[in-house]
Amino acid sequence: MKKVTLKSRKIRRNIIIILLILIFFVYGFTIRTVRYKTESDKITEKIKIVFLSDLHNCFYGGFDQSGLSERIDKENPDIVIFGGDVVDQYGGTEFALKIMSDTVKKYPCYYTAGNHEQSRDDNKDFHNQVKNLGIKVLEGKNSRITIKNQNINIAGIVSANEYNKEHISDLSDSEAYNILIMHEPQQIEYVIDSGFDLILSGHSHGGQWRLPFILEQGLYSPDQGLFPDYTNGIYNYDNITHIISKGLAKPLRMIFIPRIYNHPEFTVIEIS
Repeated sequence: MKKVTLKSRKIRRNIIIILLILIFFVYGFTIRTVRYKTESDKITEKIKIVFLSDLHNCFYGGFDQSGLSERIDKENPDIVIFGGDVVDQYGGTEFALKIMSDTVKKYPCYYTAGNHEQSRDDNKDFHNQVKNLGIKVLEGKNSRITIKNQNINIAGIVSANEYNKEHISDLSDSEAYNILIMHEPQQIEYVIDSGFDLILSGHSHGGQWRLPFILEQGLYSPDQGLFPDYTNGIYNYDNITHIISKGLAKPLRMIFIPRIYNHPEFTVIEIS
């Protein structure tokens, strides 16, 4: 029988530790489709939304964004919503604009900026580029669309506390199903009574470090700090549904607090 030496035990232990670390990081790189369902008396025929948040100018499937385009086409959504922080505060915009340009040619698209776009020196130029693609840019504004003979009203705000509650309420439409794009989820209290049926947020990146059953909302979130309350998932408040995407930023985009056990999220929402 072969004798197991102390040295060989240490080697095995180190290999196991390295494998565990790799599992955590590889899991964080893997994009996953996450599906949510919500119901409303205002909807008589199912509507599907693809919600892309916190891309931070990352690319999937190559520089041509084929990894995202193929997922979108597979879902064949009625609406595609870009929910803020599609680019970083600094750096390029080419990969975000690529997926936006390709998508708007096939589907109605809506966009509201996040804190990163707002902090860019060229934010007005970037917004104009998005508008020129044919995408509706909603910042303190709303837009109406008819889908399958159903009235849908979509509004967007970057930061809820920049507006008074009356203005936010005026963005909703009593004759339609109302969707609000609100980048920062912790601001939910500002909009809870504003007449919206569905609120879509990102910003929190799933809480960065997550452990099943222990840190389901993650360890840290911008503007919420340690052990945040709103980082991912679906929340229901009476007749309001609040969906928070973990977003599409890859781990290396957040080098100081990388994503661990927290995969980038491609969000699909069905309303019926």
